[in-house]
Amino acid sequence: MKDVYFSIKENIEACPGTYQMVLMGDTSEITAPGQFINIKLDGLFLRRPMSICDYDEGSLTIVYRVVGEGTEMMSKMTEGDGFYALVGLGNGFDLEAIPKGAVMVGGGAGAMPMYALLKELIERDNHEKDETQNPSTTNTSDTTVVDINANTNPGAYKLIIGFNSESDIFFMKEFEALGIEVIPATLDGSMGVKGTVVDAMKMLGQGEKLPYVCACGPDPMIEAVHKWAEDGQYDLSARMGCGFGACVGCTIETNSGPKRVCKEGPIFKQEDIIW
Repeated sequence: MKDVYFSIKENIEACPGTYQMVLMGDTSEITAPGQFINIKLDGLFLRRPMSICDYDEGSLTIVYRVVGEGTEMMSKMTEGDGFYALVGLGNGFDLEAIPKGAVMVGGGAGAMPMYALLKELIERDNHEKDETQNPSTTNTSDTTVVDINANTNPGAYKLIIGFNSESDIFFMKEFEALGIEVIPATLDGSMGVKGTVVDAMKMLGQGEKLPYVCACGPDPMIEAVHKWAEDGQYDLSARMGCGFGACVGCTIETNSGPKRVCKEGPIFKQEDIIW
């Protein structure tokens, strides 16, 4: 964990009330998709936890909806503005446990951690394929750059993403550029499957539970998704005080005892979750 100053490179309204912010700064504490940052805003006592949509060596992207005083302040920030944020918080997705063919499920802006997760999974699969085809080849670089246009397993993963209406949809092209199948679900039926992400899951599984799911979104959605999956990992949310486990304010009961969403989570496995 590190308290890092980030400067804003971009802060655009992706769709009404939802913003995409690109931040420049030290991201070395981020070790896995699914982790989050905790933003300090002038004049506000508590920091604002934000999921990470994408990151590289010197930048990260967050997507947020304007729902209160903090996010309202953020929406008015422009290029060159900045703030401090705690980086490297939480326990991210366990990539080794996610099989090829897993289905990602997300709700609106809450789906954005799926982008970094899918990039990592595609990188993993491409690396495994390269090692199989070229066992004598070694990578001498300290870092690996993902070429999102070089997905050697197109269609290996699917993303179900839910919105209220077609007018609320954003980031679809970015997901599709990863070479995955994107299945939108809208409550009014204006695009994709009519209904919720669970309706799309039932359609995809032909009425049966899906074998493995990774999900991000509001907790009522996560609860419904959890019931229609045999196995998976889930990004849970909770009101947080400190964001790094000291105040225990975000503690929830799990099948393996009390767990702090900000520390042992926010990613929890299928068997641990109690509703």
